[in-house]
Amino acid sequence: MVDTSRRDVFKMMLVGAAAAPFSLKAAAPVARGSGQGQATRWRPGIEGQRRADLGDGTYLNPIVAGDHPDPTILKDGDDYYMTFTPFQACPGLVIWHSTDLLNWAPLTAALNKPLGNVFAADLCKHAGRYFIYIPASVGDAGWSIHVIWADRIVGPWSDPIDLKIAGCIDPGHVVGEDGKRYLFVNGIRMIRLTDDGLATDGTLEHAYTPWRYPQDWVVEDFAPEGPKLLRHGGWFYLVSAVGGTAGPPTSHMVIAARSRSVHGPWENCPHNPLVRTQSVDEPWWSRGHASLVEGPGGDWWMVYHGYENGFRTLGRQTLLEPMEWTADGWFRATGGDLSRPLPKPRGGRNGPSGQALSDDFSADKFGVQWSLHHPRPDEMGRVHYRPDGLHLDASGSSPADSMPLTCLPGDRAYVAEVTLELVGQAEGGLLLFYNPKAFVGIGFSPHALKTFEYAAELAWMRSPISTSRVRIRLTNDRNVITFHYSHDGGKTWTLHGLRMEVSGIHHNVFGEFLSLRIGIYSAGEGSIVLRDFTYRAIDPG
Repeated sequence: MVDTSRRDVFKMMLVGAAAAPFSLKAAAPVARGSGQGQATRWRPGIEGQRRADLGDGTYLNPIVAGDHPDPTILKDGDDYYMTFTPFQACPGLVIWHSTDLLNWAPLTAALNKPLGNVFAADLCKHAGRYFIYIPASVGDAGWSIHVIWADRIVGPWSDPIDLKIAGCIDPGHVVGEDGKRYLFVNGIRMIRLTDDGLATDGTLEHAYTPWRYPQDWVVEDFAPEGPKLLRHGGWFYLVSAVGGTAGPPTSHMVIAARSRSVHGPWENCPHNPLVRTQSVDEPWWSRGHASLVEGPGGDWWMVYHGYENGFRTLGRQTLLEPMEWTADGWFRATGGDLSRPLPKPRGGRNGPSGQALSDDFSADKFGVQWSLHHPRPDEMGRVHYRPDGLHLDASGSSPADSMPLTCLPGDRAYVAEVTLELVGQAEGGLLLFYNPKAFVGIGFSPHALKTFEYAAELAWMRSPISTSRVRIRLTNDRNVITFHYSHDGGKTWTLHGLRMEVSGIHHNVFGEFLSLRIGIYSAGEGSIVLRDFTYRAIDPG
């Protein structure tokens, strides 16, 4: 039986005790321990966001912070392009650009129509044309490989074409010694493509039996996946991942094999595994899904992903590790556990790094920054850019079914604010959103303040407040979440009475391989108007 009086007293303590004006100051950057006892400090970039390039000839991973898993990289002359798994976000498949392998900035979104759940793609160029091979689970049809193409990297990109390679993910494109095009997929299997790369020209067949790690290693499962291929020095090199993508920190690893022909036989690298997390004390966990790429100065590198120790909430982030070719035609990774700064790639030109997340909503940043979670085919019809701000039509009855607007933070600690105006009987709010089963946040209807924790409203915390316009502040201090709100345009702030801890909201608990994103929801009837979204990191160390 609930003691109503005690519950009501607790509610008043949480919601009503902090109505005094409040001023938040940014925390000073502090060096933190990270792996092997090393103190680390990232260089502050745009909005204080952590930047890999330390400005002294060295860098500190990640090279693309936040949830950027399954990197696929293309060297195109003096330029490098990379894209990542978008999952159900749309627009998606954002293409990033670099001229030095270290400083990356987004260019455009290649996928502008909902396709379903999109996993690890492969970006390549053949005969002057760009291709992205995309595994997607579409409705009830299951997984299949699709392809989009463009004559310019910035687009326009074609609509997806279903190659009807059923039940497959993780494509890797290669041109064989016969001049024919092939896709390798999880398994590790292969299938021939037509010369234009837009259809299959054969059947799926077994290609390679991967190297096996010792049975007593602590991994998630075998899961051979992520095949990426490179032709170098008369050999085809096949780089893949085994050990499972998440689970124990020591899961996932990079292995390699080589052959004179794409048809095999393949011999395993004597240095396998080339990359693997060996201890929970390391700063990066579950490292894998690698590609090899030549740097601008002729040195060689591995690009792959990993979870940050203590921050699985940020998803799998993109890492860069140096490698060297050995006298016998194999290669080794030389970066170690990545806890320390490493010499940056030789040559190249410094370019833009990262992007500002703050947005006055005067220009369309969908795809490059914003996306809708798990959108229906017509979901973008809810979005309207107007002179007074971004209008987001209401959908559903709560954050769980509202298909919220999201963007990806890449910092361990940050502050985000946004002003919301309610139109009609809509309600809106600011969230940290993983999926409909896992989110936290606060929201406002015209007549009440609502609090969401454990993916549900805490009904006992609902507080009667009249709102037409409100500014909301979310502070994430290393997974401890604090909310403030202001009804006078940010002149004074009210501290919300409930703090939340979110370190457990990640794939190993809720599945789906996602990250905890900043979200804005619009539910009920009517719409909300978004103005002046601001973001700043408060501790890049």
